[in-house]
Amino acid sequence: MSEVRRRVAGIALLIGLYLLIVYLVPKPEAVSPAGWRIFGLFVASVAGLVLEPVPGGAVVLIAVTLTPILGGLTLAQALSGYADSTVWLVMAAFFISRALINTGLARRIALLFVRRFGTSSLGVCYALSMSEMVLATIIPSSGARAGGVVLPIVRSIAELYGSRPGTTARLLGAFLIITVYECVAISCAMFFTGQASNPLVAKMAAPTGFRVTWASWFMAGIIPGLCSIALTPLLVLKLYPPEIRRTPEAAEFASKELATMGPLSSKEWILAVVFAGVCGMWITSDWHGVDITLTALLGSVSLLLANVLSWEDVKSERAGWDIFVWYGGLLMLGKALNDTKVPAEFANGIAGAFGSLGWPLLFAVALAIYFYSHYAFASITAHVLAMYPPFLAILLAKQAPVGLIVFAFACFANLSAGLTNYGTTPAPMFFAHEYVPLRDWWRIGFVVSLLNIAIWSTIGFGWWKLLGIW
Repeated sequence: MSEVRRRVAGIALLIGLYLLIVYLVPKPEAVSPAGWRIFGLFVASVAGLVLEPVPGGAVVLIAVTLTPILGGLTLAQALSGYADSTVWLVMAAFFISRALINTGLARRIALLFVRRFGTSSLGVCYALSMSEMVLATIIPSSGARAGGVVLPIVRSIAELYGSRPGTTARLLGAFLIITVYECVAISCAMFFTGQASNPLVAKMAAPTGFRVTWASWFMAGIIPGLCSIALTPLLVLKLYPPEIRRTPEAAEFASKELATMGPLSSKEWILAVVFAGVCGMWITSDWHGVDITLTALLGSVSLLLANVLSWEDVKSERAGWDIFVWYGGLLMLGKALNDTKVPAEFANGIAGAFGSLGWPLLFAVALAIYFYSHYAFASITAHVLAMYPPFLAILLAKQAPVGLIVFAFACFANLSAGLTNYGTTPAPMFFAHEYVPLRDWWRIGFVVSLLNIAIWSTIGFGWWKLLGIW
């Protein structure tokens, strides 16, 4: 009964928020009444993604259904997000990731890294973090690659040394859990497919005229990302050292697991070729001009024809179809909101209020607010949906370099997920193993955030300058 009350209270709150905005908040003159109602729906949808009185996909579907009634859109316009190629790129990537997990190739990749580098606690962290980073080049679900592939290996290695939640957690498991998770947040920031909302960010940046591709994100993220992944385990080693430093059994464990798996199966070989081919086509897309969504769909179709991926796998990819519903709906809502001129009016108002500040100082202040506001979000998607467009508009109104602004706010949203135990999908999965107390998780997350901000705002921005991004 309490669950029913919570749901009713949450829905009532969202309705009240919509009514408050539409009927009590003053409407800018440049915005039409229908546009203002779309803004109300958008704000209520973001609040629904945070509060989740019903699942996030249901929240978005309700908003999509209401836009023709309240927002003056046609039904075709309301459903247009589901025809967007970016939505199908994410779906195709989910299908390929399902094959990577089902065939065991993803786990094999992680075990190969552990066998090679896992002779110390630090080496195990690097091995698992690098393997998760490799999977992030094509698997858009951080939950699938980190929670489904890497986390079970982390737990197994910890238990090899008798490190379990409680009095023995600090032997090894606590260090592995928190360090690997912090690196997961970094890999989310490194790639177009690092996190499911990254293509959404690229779409929201499109109206600025700055085009974000898989290859351009790869080039932007690779150097600062590798620096962060190299230094984060060293920092956590100082902050939260494990009692066990040498872990030869971890490498032996990986060798035994690989021996049990046997040689690469024919399905794994086919999948490895498709994996390399898709990534190669994505990297070189600017040369040959083949759309990255078409490449991903061709990869998925190839796996279906080779029976590496079954149609049952496609139908049962629940996470992928869930994302399809909310992702397509959010794309439409974002475009509809942009057409209402609300973001432009907001940017003009803020720019006027901070008219005395030059763009560099305003950028620094905005980026800090944007980063640490993630304490209020349990979803990277909800964070970027609520804050990315207005902050982008504010800085562009101050004539800040568009490439710098687009990538900075895109990457920092992902990095901020390392702050808390609920920052993104894998966070509660790692935290639920109860190796790391809440106080330590937040303390380490904050210190690591300072390191990431320092790296990405110096090495990262400098690297982007060399690339000509700004």
